[in-house]
Amino acid sequence: MSSEALEKDTRSAGTPPQAQYDAEKTGYTEDGLVRGEAKPGANVVVLGGLDSRSPDGAVQRRLKARHIQMIAIGGTIGTGLFVGSGEALHNGGPVGLLLGYVVMGSVVYSMMVALGEMTTLFPVSGSFTHYATRWLDPALGFALGYNYWYSYAITLPTEITAAAIVISYWDTKTNPGVWITIFLVVILFINFCGVRYYGEAEFWFSLVKVITIVGLIILGIVLDLGGGPSHDRIGFRYWKDPGAFNQLNGIPGAKGRFLAFWATFINAAFSFLGTEIVALAAGEAENPRRNVPKAIRRVFYRILLFYVGGVIVIGWLVPYNDIRLLGASTAASSPFVIAINNAKIKALPSIINAVILVSAFSAGNSDLYASSRTLYGLACAGQAPRFLRRCTKAGLPVWCVFITSLAGFLAYMNVSTNGGTVFNWFVNITSITGLITWDIILITYVRFYRGLAYNNIDRNTLPYKAPFQPYASYFGIFFINIIILFNGFQVFLAGEWLVNTFITAYICLPIFLVFYLFWKIVKRPKFVRIEDMDFTTGRRELNEMDEEETAKYVEPKGILAKIWDWLM
Repeated sequence: MSSEALEKDTRSAGTPPQAQYDAEKTGYTEDGLVRGEAKPGANVVVLGGLDSRSPDGAVQRRLKARHIQMIAIGGTIGTGLFVGSGEALHNGGPVGLLLGYVVMGSVVYSMMVALGEMTTLFPVSGSFTHYATRWLDPALGFALGYNYWYSYAITLPTEITAAAIVISYWDTKTNPGVWITIFLVVILFINFCGVRYYGEAEFWFSLVKVITIVGLIILGIVLDLGGGPSHDRIGFRYWKDPGAFNQLNGIPGAKGRFLAFWATFINAAFSFLGTEIVALAAGEAENPRRNVPKAIRRVFYRILLFYVGGVIVIGWLVPYNDIRLLGASTAASSPFVIAINNAKIKALPSIINAVILVSAFSAGNSDLYASSRTLYGLACAGQAPRFLRRCTKAGLPVWCVFITSLAGFLAYMNVSTNGGTVFNWFVNITSITGLITWDIILITYVRFYRGLAYNNIDRNTLPYKAPFQPYASYFGIFFINIIILFNGFQVFLAGEWLVNTFITAYICLPIFLVFYLFWKIVKRPKFVRIEDMDFTTGRRELNEMDEEETAKYVEPKGILAKIWDWLM
């Protein structure tokens, strides 16, 4: 089927054969709108959240362009950059750190452009879990969705706890439970108010983080050139002494340097987790076929500026053997703060600590949003109880937010020592889930790419065409699978075996497999054959929405308005 014929078919009253088959078996119409319960065993094709006429209601598109842009930015700036980069610098040295972040940034870019092409064509609730169900295997979509939901639900109390710990930088007397309560209440309030308030909060949180990291990079260049109070011109001093690479565990020669680099590579992978949240937000975005591609296209430049620029600066300013890089979770272990203290600038550490607090709070806010919308997408796909589809008149999937928010109360386990140990077990289970998510996204895209070719659909006619495909996806799949397999490599080194570390590194794999087999055995969905891949269902309504949004769009007038439109 040509792209012209496909477009004509989506605008006709007729139903494509596969969609008609699904409609007859499941009660879903050619638009993919909910009309009835799915029959057991059916491969359901549903575009979650499109049917405002459903008795359950639906999410609403209330995220503006500036919200989407800042959510995309916020996913790439957080405590991983401000604090976690210190451990990465210690592990690999300045050049190992730089190489690790450059390679991992390339992998993230390959994943984001692939996800962007699918998301822009079908900007729906559930996003990548829907795509895996629709074009790959419903059981895989089920396993991906529940792993992702759990991962972010359990990360919510983690970030709340981190925020309470950061407060101890100024207040050591107040019980952490008090601050946990305050942060939890505020995060719940923002999310229960609806997506517009979530978007507005993330806009300002992300703006603070962007201004801070840009300012720190500029400050770092100034300090490196001797512009600080001490007028010490550092240059590449620490690349020479103690050196450009660390030697992991004292292993000599090229082997030790390579393993140090590899450890940095893994640190970088975890620092980038969360960049995919912008795809979940696309289901509630205004004019997604215009705003989502804008956000995706700029991912490369944001990675280059914020992450690569940031790690270059800290590699200049802080030696990898500085003991302050390890052993703390506040501003004390941030390489940016260490550099500032070395330059004898007194006021800035408190400011950076405040930004770390904002980052932790922002991450908790996004965790609740991402996990609740994933659960909503699963419900729309018939993979979670039907009552979870219910939305308020304002478009809030209230039951999904409520159930997910209960995980936030696990933060109180950290108030006691024994409870904190148990809580850490929960957190460890999620350690590799984000990488599994990226892997499935890329595998789904390769399948999507082949399906388009089989159906003679020209990718140039799509709202957004990902560059360097399918080779960029193959590149990403290769590296992500290598990281997943070897993320716990240090336990296999001589004298380093620890059962807890091994379980932390690999427990996510059997858990994912259990979810997959459960849905495969209980519902018996079939693997989606390439000839059955559906690129038509629901596209008509999305095309009509796109036409309406395009008609409403007004070209900015004036220099300032045009600059703002370019930025956002």
